[in-house]
Amino acid sequence: MNASENTGGTTPPGTGNEEQAATWVRQMFSTVAPKYDLLNHLLSFNVDRGWRRRLLERVQPVLARPGAIALDLCCGTGDVLLELQEAAAATAVFGADFCHPMLVEAERKIAKRGSASRLFESDALNMPLRAGSVDLVTIAFGFRNLANYTAGLRELLRVLKPRGMVAILEFSHPRGVLLSASYGFYSNVLLPLVGAAMSGSREAYTYLPDSIRKFPRAEELAGMMRDAGFHDVSYELLTGGIAALHIGRK
Repeated sequence: MNASENTGGTTPPGTGNEEQAATWVRQMFSTVAPKYDLLNHLLSFNVDRGWRRRLLERVQPVLARPGAIALDLCCGTGDVLLELQEAAAATAVFGADFCHPMLVEAERKIAKRGSASRLFESDALNMPLRAGSVDLVTIAFGFRNLANYTAGLRELLRVLKPRGMVAILEFSHPRGVLLSASYGFYSNVLLPLVGAAMSGSREAYTYLPDSIRKFPRAEELAGMMRDAGFHDVSYELLTGGIAALHIGRK
């Protein structure tokens, strides 16, 4: 299966419907939560920090709005959440994730830094938020794991205020033969070996490259965002297309 053949949602091994897919993803992240940060930075060679900086640059105009409310969805252990709060101390920043152990790790970081950020547990496809209630939604490396991409985009649009922005930072598909081959070897061979050795879960780090391989290409995701009702949709490829940052507005 190539990227263009799966625009519906994530399809972990052994799952046959959206409920099973969501359950599998939740359990997988629960397993790796204690070592998630260490593995992320190690396995990305810290390049992910630069990607997050670019996200913050793009959303800064929204964070600067008086009384802005921001939501970091699929917040995991809270790295982007805390960076958003540091970038705009006057902005109300919330974090949400459907994996409780990830939120426990995020809460530890928030307490350690004395941040004003607040957390709640929620499925990204059915958030307990009023329509038109937030100015900004960010999702860093979580959108790929949703069980239904179209439903996820519609839910994002629903909770945004008019003029609100969504920023989706996600793994994508490297451009160029040499980079594609090198990245393919790394993600399909080295990453599962190292990830399994450090986390104890080979399944999790086998799922990661497989989920990236099946994920829509950047231009396809941009088209899905437009179809869902977003305007002024744009994207930029990062590090040769290993990641992509998509922006859309309501």
